[in-house]
Amino acid sequence: MIIRIKRLFCLLMAALLLASLGGCLGKPEYENRPYEPDTPAPSPLNGVFTSEGGSMTFNGDGKTIVLDLESGFAGRTGLPAGHSEGTFAFVQDLPPYGHVDVRYDTAHDLDITVGEGEDRIFVTLEIGYISEDGSTAMVYIGAVTETCIPILLTEGTYENFLFQKQGTEAK
Repeated sequence: MIIRIKRLFCLLMAALLLASLGGCLGKPEYENRPYEPDTPAPSPLNGVFTSEGGSMTFNGDGKTIVLDLESGFAGRTGLPAGHSEGTFAFVQDLPPYGHVDVRYDTAHDLDITVGEGEDRIFVTLEIGYISEDGSTAMVYIGAVTETCIPILLTEGTYENFLFQKQGTEAK
């Protein structure tokens, strides 16, 4: 009789274990993908974008960038002052995937890489706008347009650097 109870108990525990594993495996997987609007992707940025922090030149290939940055802006971002060339990607942070490349009109950040090997510099610049009183900041989809890249610096206080495409008027 005791052997039957032990056997029944073991069978019951095995059934519970299989049921719990089946419940875990049977759940549909949630894919946390970047937001993609129901509009065609915009053409890659092309042209010179300037602000009081310097200039960023995009050549329309969606990969390379030429920087001519003022020392104050460069020092605050970690990018080199003066003239430099590198690569860029517009990204969103999506756990658990990390930085995911997205189209610029849905980006929250701009990754810039300058140099190679030991001299390589990798910087992530936040995209967004500060409030009128400068006490808060907002990052949102659609902040980057074909004529404006709003870089947000958040060291202690919020500050915007609006990189405007040459030949367009500021917001």
